Amino acid sequence: MVSTSPVNNDMAVSLRGVTKHYGALHAVAGVDLDIARGEIFGLIGHNGAGKSTLFKMMLGLVPATAGDILVGGASVRGRGFRAARRHLGYLPENVVLYDNLSGLETLHFFARLKGAPLDQCQGVLDRVGLAHAGKRPVREYSKGMRQRLGFAQALLGSPQVLFLDEPTSGLDPQAIRDFYAMLRDLQGEGVTIIITSHILAELQERVGRLAILAAGKVQALGSVQELREQTHMPLVFDLRVDDADVPAVAQALVQAIGTIPEPLPLGLRLACPREQKMAVLAALAPLGARILDINMQEPSLEDVFFGFSD
Repeated sequence: MVSTSPVNNDMAVSLRGVTKHYGALHAVAGVDLDIARGEIFGLIGHNGAGKSTLFKMMLGLVPATAGDILVGGASVRGRGFRAARRHLGYLPENVVLYDNLSGLETLHFFARLKGAPLDQCQGVLDRVGLAHAGKRPVREYSKGMRQRLGFAQALLGSPQVLFLDEPTSGLDPQAIRDFYAMLRDLQGEGVTIIITSHILAELQERVGRLAILAAGKVQALGSVQELREQTHMPLVFDLRVDDADVPAVAQALVQAIGTIPEPLPLGLRLACPREQKMAVLAALAPLGARILDINMQEPSLEDVFFGFSD
């Protein structure tokens, strides 16, 4: 069904009824989506779910079969989008660079293509942590350095909307932490960031909202907490309890919510619906020192993802 509601000019990105067909293949099949200005937004899905196709349509690189797309207030089908695209940044999943150019020469090349000031290039290199390697040829760069150089070209022209496809590929843990710190700084400057990643643990605490894409459609949309609540996945309590106190603790939990906890080598495990969380805590409180430790586990983003996509 094609959406009849209009695209939203107040959003950084707004899609209505967007489809893309390659013959009989429906790569994107009727997507409605609004992404607010200054938001860090995650787009996740299995390979072939339509993420890359959706990215390319939002960038105006691939025409939609049907539907409307506004990015930065401009229609990707309109004449004004050429100017609007100068305010977009894009880091593709596979960055292609010229090995014989230095890092700085590479940014000069991309700056000329984008119409960005050349005097931005050194500052962008500094921002991504490549100031020391700006004069070295790219063939001497590690995979992580190439990825950071690719991110640097996406930052040329001070983009208002950033599209990042698997941006942390090849980065070590410290570089990943630094990368997301840069994204928070950019968000503070009002930049909208749309990011895809197969490393869901990275995104879990770092995006405001996510869309789960499957078979070219948005299967779920919301914050991580909202998606958890939509899946109705249980909370898990791991209780460290001395052997002598296990029967009393188990009995208190059964009386409170009617669920028998599972024995563990050092205590008990209880899985319960989210709405029983406070009842469980109320049942445990009177037990005092009999409970040596409590670890409550929320469903991870990976759990939520498979809950929607399986």
